[in-house]
Amino acid sequence: MKNTKTSTAKAATRGGTKKAPRPDAVALLKADHRKVEDLFEQYEAASRDSSKAKLARQICLELVVHTTLEEEIFYPACRAQNVEHDDLDEAQVEHDGAKVLIREVMSQSPSDDYFDAKVKVLSEYIKHHVGEEEMPKSGIFTKAKKAGVDMMAVGAHLAARKAELMAEPPADAPPHFISLQREGDEPHAAELVKMSPVHGDNSHASKQS
Repeated sequence: MKNTKTSTAKAATRGGTKKAPRPDAVALLKADHRKVEDLFEQYEAASRDSSKAKLARQICLELVVHTTLEEEIFYPACRAQNVEHDDLDEAQVEHDGAKVLIREVMSQSPSDDYFDAKVKVLSEYIKHHVGEEEMPKSGIFTKAKKAGVDMMAVGAHLAARKAELMAEPPADAPPHFISLQREGDEPHAAELVKMSPVHGDNSHASKQS
């Protein structure tokens, strides 16, 4: 009698390496949330400035990449499926509010005044934002699923873009603002501000009508 396990293993070998399952968009974004939460906890427990500096930088990198993924891919996919625009607008403003602190943390060091306080407030800001997105019945993730956003296709797009961003991290480049106009913003960011719904652009309103 043939060994079933051996036969199965040989069949798997003949068929080649099994491909990894395609990532679900919400699962990928939630994994990012958990990673950043863990980094904030590590920062809270750190005592040496060198450790704090390294962790703060990693936190900022993860947040810049994550917000880029949502703003370039996930939120537009939600808008295309008519997920509530008010929710998405508020999420964008929350992103930009966090970016104010991200810029501050990226430009300073643990020895600077208020550095620990800025990281702490940033962590609370992100905790609130994550809670809004992940709320079981009324969060953006739930609404996106109900609206019919193709989570597998969007997830694959997110995974590919994340690989690109992590391969060439933004280093000292500050994050762009979309819903907030800040003195000294690059032209690209300024153009995005002009197009933002909270600055009077009615393009999304016309879609709703």
